[in-house]
Amino acid sequence: MAAYMRSVICLVSTERSAFLSRGSGVVAEARRYVRALKRKPVRVLMPDTETERVIKPTAGRDVHGQKGRQVPAPMKHREEDFVKARRDKHSAVKVSVTKDHIDGLRFERALPGDKRLGKLVSVARSRTFREHQGKILLEGRRLICDALDAGANPQMVFFSTVDRLRELPLDKLKRATLVKVKFEDLKIWSDLVAPQGVIAIFSRPDPSRLIFASKGHSVPLSLICDNIRDPGNLGTMLRCAAAAGCHNVLLTKGCVDAWEPKVLRAAMGAHFRLPIYSSLDWDDMEKHLPKPVTVHVADSSCGTDRSRETEDSQVDASHRTSKAGDYGWVSAKPNHKNMRYEEYDSDSDSDSDSDCEDGGLQLPRVDLKLYHESWARSATALVIGGETCGLSVESVQLAEKTAGRRLFIPVAPLVDSLNSAMAASILLFEGRKQLLKLMQTPGGKSKAGQQLS
Repeated sequence: MAAYMRSVICLVSTERSAFLSRGSGVVAEARRYVRALKRKPVRVLMPDTETERVIKPTAGRDVHGQKGRQVPAPMKHREEDFVKARRDKHSAVKVSVTKDHIDGLRFERALPGDKRLGKLVSVARSRTFREHQGKILLEGRRLICDALDAGANPQMVFFSTVDRLRELPLDKLKRATLVKVKFEDLKIWSDLVAPQGVIAIFSRPDPSRLIFASKGHSVPLSLICDNIRDPGNLGTMLRCAAAAGCHNVLLTKGCVDAWEPKVLRAAMGAHFRLPIYSSLDWDDMEKHLPKPVTVHVADSSCGTDRSRETEDSQVDASHRTSKAGDYGWVSAKPNHKNMRYEEYDSDSDSDSDSDCEDGGLQLPRVDLKLYHESWARSATALVIGGETCGLSVESVQLAEKTAGRRLFIPVAPLVDSLNSAMAASILLFEGRKQLLKLMQTPGGKSKAGQQLS
C-alpha cells in the first residue's frame, strides 16, 4: 500500500511539472505575440523625390542617453515632427506680432471702446485747446502731405486701411503714433461728407520754422486781415494770398482762428505755402512788415453814391470828408489795448452792426484811389476788413502814417459791395501785376529784394 501511494505521488508531481512547463510556454508565447502587435512597421514612405526604402533600426543611444537600446525609426520621425510643429507654432506667433508693421513702421490697432480718437478730435476742434496745448487737426491726404512737406511735426495719425496710410510719405511719420481704427469711427468724428479715411494731429506749426517751397516766387506784398470773422472768407483769402505770391499774411486778434477746420478746408493748403501770423496787436504789426512799407486799405465806399464817388475821385480825391460813414468796411469804434477779444465762430458775421458803430468819431484823412491805378510801387501791405464791423481805426491810422490810399473797386448800381474775400482777390492780383511790372524794370527787382530781406 505504501508503495502504491508513492507511485501515485510521483505521477502527480510529474504531470504538474509538465503542465507548468507547458503553461510557461503559453505565457511566453502570449507575451511575444502582444509585443509583436505593439511594434510599428519599419517601412516608411519617403517624399516623392526619393524611392521607398526600409530603414533598419540601429543600436546606439536613445533620446534619454541609454546605451544598447534600439530606437525605432518611426519614433525619431515623431520627435522630428514634434520639433517641427513647435517651430511652426513659434513662427506663427511671430508673424502675428510683425503683421502690424508697414515698411518698417509699427502701427497700433484700436480696440473696441478706444476713446483716443474722439478725445483728440474734440479737443483739437477747440480754439482754446489749440492755443494752450499747441495741437491742430488736419484731415485728408492732401492737407497732411502739404504739412509734412513743409516740415510740420506729426504727433498721431488715425487711418482706416493700410492703403490709406501708404498714400502718405511714411519716412516722415517715424516719430508719430499710428493707430488703425474702423472707418465707421472715423466717419463719426469727421467733418467731411465723404471722409478720406485719415486724420492727423500735428503740433501747432511755427511760421518761422516751416519750409515754403514757393518762397522764392513771392512778391513784396503782404495781406493784413482785420476782423475777418467768417472761416470761409478767411480761408479763401489765405488761398488767394498764396496764389498771388504774397510775402506773408497777418491776422489781428479779432479774426477767426486760422487753424480752425473750416478755415483749413477753405484755404486748401495755403497754411503751408506762406507764413501766417495770428492774433497780432496793431503795435506789433509793423514788426512783421518790411521797411519801408506802404499800407493801403480796401474801401467799398458804403453809403455813398457810386457814380458820384468815381467822379469825385477823378476830380479831387483829397477834399473828401473823413467821417466813418464815408469808409467802406470801417469800424469807427477803436480797439483799445485792454479790449477783450472774443472767439468767433462760423456764424459770427450775423452779429449786429450796433457793436461796431460810433458815428461821432472822426477818422484820419486818407485819399481815395481806384484799384486799377498805380498804387503798388514798393513793398506794399493791403488791409481787408470784415463785412460786419469793417476796418478798425488803427488800420486807417497806419495807412495815413505810411502815406497809403483807400482802394476803391467800382461796382454796378444798386449793388451794396463785394464780398471781402472777392475784394481781396481782385486787389491782391492787381498788386501782384503792378509789382511784377515794377520788378521787370532795370533795378526794380534788386530794390524789391532788399525790401523783403
